[in-house]
Amino acid sequence: MSEATLQSDVTPVVGEMLHKAKDPLLIVDNLHVWYELKKWGFAHAGYVRAVDGVSFELQRGETIAIVGESGCGKSSLMKTILGLNRPTQGEIIFDGRKLTETKGEALRLYRSELGYVQQDPFGALPTFMNVQSILEEPLIINGVKNKSERLKRVERALTEVKLTPVNDFLPKFPHMLSGGQQQRVVIARAMIMEPKLMVADEPVSMLDASVRVEILKLLRGLQEQHQLAVIYITHDLSTVRYFSEYIFVMYAGEIVEAAKVEDLLHNPQHPYTLALLEASSDPDANNARVIREVPPGEPPSLVKPPSGCRFHPRCPKVIPGKCDVERPPAFLTEPDHRVACWLYEPGS
Repeated sequence: MSEATLQSDVTPVVGEMLHKAKDPLLIVDNLHVWYELKKWGFAHAGYVRAVDGVSFELQRGETIAIVGESGCGKSSLMKTILGLNRPTQGEIIFDGRKLTETKGEALRLYRSELGYVQQDPFGALPTFMNVQSILEEPLIINGVKNKSERLKRVERALTEVKLTPVNDFLPKFPHMLSGGQQQRVVIARAMIMEPKLMVADEPVSMLDASVRVEILKLLRGLQEQHQLAVIYITHDLSTVRYFSEYIFVMYAGEIVEAAKVEDLLHNPQHPYTLALLEASSDPDANNARVIREVPPGEPPSLVKPPSGCRFHPRCPKVIPGKCDVERPPAFLTEPDHRVACWLYEPGS
């Protein structure tokens, strides 16, 4: 299938730009990321619509959370922002530069301005390299040739993530570290190039509960100290309140609700957001809620997503003849709170 045919099949963006920043570092505009499927290795068999019309802006020094269950498109969105995927349609603009026009050396420089914290710290660290080599590698790749300068920056990064005394950790290999220490090394590597934006992909989901708060506090401290913009990707709403200013709830490739953290957690409006909250545990007893029934079923296929609202097959509040037919726009229900749900259509 030709690119022109593909473009004509893409559904227009739902609603307008969600969360317009005052001084945007990152602009994601009507982003679509589709993966082509093929039969027998060559015959076209459709597309996986992993990201299907996502728009938002991220301010310098701001932290936002992208929340959703597995298979909702969070990872595809993240990889596209990191420059690992190319958008099928739409635009990503970082610090005034269009990612779609960035190639070769310019793409390498773009990636050096982004930090990436992986979900699995042990899997993210090469087992055959010690901590010093792991942290020096990005510096070598990006042309820092002076050994003393590299060591100075490695020591500073380890100190910032509180792996001290530094000399005790430099010669250690990943298997000699605890899970929390491994994740601190991953964070130090993400910070080593002094990025403008950090993408944290489920950074505490594989850590013990006792370590999670420490890692989140560490990330928050680094964000404030360096005025980092951070995209925090998670499926667990219980950790979002301690780390982010703004939440985007993602379902089946689309953003279905967007609001400030406290607004969304105290007044969730989309039925899917309510389901996510009921599936999340919160260690704070003051945040206890009346237990609601969590909608059954699984996320839809992104090869042939349902018509209308993609949550309607699981939604307990579905409006027959409306939700299953028309794709809802993002309605502004409160200042800076948008919900893509027909329940909030003005006059309904």
